[in-house]
Amino acid sequence: MVYTLRPVRAASSPMRRRSVYTIRWYEAQGLLPLVPRQSGQRVYSRRHLEWLELMEHLRGSGMPVAQLREYTRLAQQGGATLLPTLAVLTAHKALVEERLAQWQEALAIVEGKIAFYRGWIDTGRRPAPIHGETRLTRPRPATRTAPRPR
Repeated sequence: MVYTLRPVRAASSPMRRRSVYTIRWYEAQGLLPLVPRQSGQRVYSRRHLEWLELMEHLRGSGMPVAQLREYTRLAQQGGATLLPTLAVLTAHKALVEERLAQWQEALAIVEGKIAFYRGWIDTGRRPAPIHGETRLTRPRPATRTAPRPR
């Protein structure tokens, strides 16, 4: 099946969630293999749609546009570039794993804070601080005694 930009945006199209601007941006960046034209309109195949989805996933995972271009260039050359293609993806995997570890640490902190507030709500008493936090609220002022006579 083939798609043009107009039907691509139709409700039944697999590309309905992408704007025309987005699709053209990927083309302009050299991230979408050459798209043939029919009567002056771009004609996208299932392969184009699948490649676009891959590019969106890689970009969403933090792969820079220059690296996406390199990956696209290598992939278009086929089997002759297997090792460099693997190197690009392996380097990106390391970056994704590093970011994933950071997100997992952040998630653990958020989960701890949720438990902190649930405990406070359940018991009615403020639990001990977690994660080295300090109280953000002002401490209650000490009761003042009468001034000393001079």
